[in-house]
Amino acid sequence: MQKGRSQILGIALLLCCPMLASAQTGSPRPGTIPLNDLSAFRNPGKSWGIAGDVRADLNKANVLTASKGTGVLANVPDKKKKGIDLVTAQEHGDVDLELDYMIAKGSNSGIYLQGNYELQLLDSWGIKNPKAGDNGGIYERWNESKPEGQKGYEGYAPRQNASRAPGLWQHLKVSFQAPKFDAAGKKVENARMLRVELNGVTVHENVELLGATRGAMGDEKATGPLRIQGDHGAVAFRNISLSPRAAARPEANANNNNNNNNVVDPILIEAPVNITHRSFMDLPEGIRVTHAVSVGSPEQVHYTYDLDRGMVVQAWRGGFLDATPMWHSRGDGSSRPMGAVNRFGKPVFTLAKLASPQAAWAADTAGSSFRPKGYLMDANEQPTFQYRIFGAIVSDAVRVLENGQGLRRELTVQSPSGELYARLAEGATIEDAGKGLYLVDDKSYYVRVDDANGAKPVVRDANGRKELVVPVRSKLSYSILF
Repeated sequence: MQKGRSQILGIALLLCCPMLASAQTGSPRPGTIPLNDLSAFRNPGKSWGIAGDVRADLNKANVLTASKGTGVLANVPDKKKKGIDLVTAQEHGDVDLELDYMIAKGSNSGIYLQGNYELQLLDSWGIKNPKAGDNGGIYERWNESKPEGQKGYEGYAPRQNASRAPGLWQHLKVSFQAPKFDAAGKKVENARMLRVELNGVTVHENVELLGATRGAMGDEKATGPLRIQGDHGAVAFRNISLSPRAAARPEANANNNNNNNNVVDPILIEAPVNITHRSFMDLPEGIRVTHAVSVGSPEQVHYTYDLDRGMVVQAWRGGFLDATPMWHSRGDGSSRPMGAVNRFGKPVFTLAKLASPQAAWAADTAGSSFRPKGYLMDANEQPTFQYRIFGAIVSDAVRVLENGQGLRRELTVQSPSGELYARLAEGATIEDAGKGLYLVDDKSYYVRVDDANGAKPVVRDANGRKELVVPVRSKLSYSILF
């Protein structure tokens, strides 16, 4: 194990889980609330409606545009349609809640279990040290007992900021235990958030709620409705499900980190400075990247680079790496991300030689003359990767954006051929949002083309998927925002 600034190893007691690339929208989950109309809700206000899709504006606060259709619950308040809270007709006690939501830039909302216990939904994009009032935080009671100037909400901050950018779908999963009452109606046990996962990352476990959030619907009781805050800005939801919770408490498996059945203290690599770590990296569908370089940053934005293909295979926000599978016992040589991960498809070459923008992407190294040349570290200990391909010499610099809102990648290519293309994104969907901005894979992340040296990006079909490709003319820079 190397030591020094290149690797900083920590042992932590709090466990984190990696996420899948995006919330899944296949078969309806048990207990799914139908969103063909607003009949599942009590007296919905005029700001609420049903839509087929929604889109936010990254540059304008509180803007959410809805399109016709069904399946999405949208709150779009304005001067004529004042936003109010939305309450389900259905009530619940112990429950498992799961949903997708989208926050507009600068917007604010919340989910109240039983109408009384709030989980905060907020545009917390780029926040390094989240508080109880940030996205995924738990608000509790207003504390009047503190000295003047210190009064305020008592609550629980999420363990890490697993938030996505405004305009992207985020996934919330909650296991909630309702308060318990005796035969005389006296409360004998407080409510609990047994587990809260934000974008696949566990941000709370077994949190006891001493009372209802300020502004609760009423007194604490055994059952109550789901309440969605609608008076603080534009927000949208889909795939909302409320299912009775099984009797067994999930905290019994609290040490089951990332589905690893061996209960061990995790071996975590932190990133208080820019650091680089070499290991195997396992991706979905049994894919192992054997020459992976994971790069961590104090901005809590990290990525993994595949040296065999010159590709950024994933990026994430939050904690850096869990090296337990690498260093525990005999180990298997792999590490895994600790934060909210965006994966960018099966590993392929970033650059390919195409006869036309619609030609098939290269599946292997045949005819490419690909030769990896490692990487050079700059004064800030950030690597620039180098390789040869199709007779061109490539420098590939990936840097965290100053605001911690994503990555900027700059490819410098010496002697490029006229048929050289770069693949910037791949997904089930790619939407052109205008001015060089694209929404990728069901609004999982953005790609922003910053400078293509006059070349025009193309969204194309490829094996039932979409790809964003662009001709390469000596220099190309683009950003991945998530």
